[in-house]
Amino acid sequence: MKWIGALILLCATTWGGFEFARRLTERPKQIRQLKNALQVLEAEILYGHSPVIEACEKVARQIPEPMAWFFYEFSEQLKESSASLYDVWEQRIQSFWPLSALGEGEKEIMKQFGQTLGQHDFTGQQKHIRLAISHLERELKEAEEQQYKYSKMVKSLGFLTGLLIILLFM
Repeated sequence: MKWIGALILLCATTWGGFEFARRLTERPKQIRQLKNALQVLEAEILYGHSPVIEACEKVARQIPEPMAWFFYEFSEQLKESSASLYDVWEQRIQSFWPLSALGEGEKEIMKQFGQTLGQHDFTGQQKHIRLAISHLERELKEAEEQQYKYSKMVKSLGFLTGLLIILLFM
């Protein structure tokens, strides 16, 4: 019975390490998707002259999940809600962020971007989109460094932590 418990504990801690490593791997990928989404949003607003709701729907159709969910839900909630654009943006960020692998830095960038969305003319909006993209580029470099440094270590640490706990209990 002890061996079965030890095996379950080892599997659980190893799985935890691999899950954390997966989140480290997903973060740069999702930051790239977010950058692409903002570039598509820029094109839709500036060149397609689309309103924000329509532009976000188009973005949701052109980018992969999970970022597509964010923009789709944002556009749907804008249609149904009488709240301001920023309030809806803030609500979507709060509900979406725990489901993603994105960090607090990206969350703050998107909150600041949401404050300017739909508030300026085309050139002003383009400047704010480019600014958000440049901030995301900085976060992408940091995320790639973290992934490179910690991904393998976290996987090993999960396994070794389980082994340590098993040895302490025996």
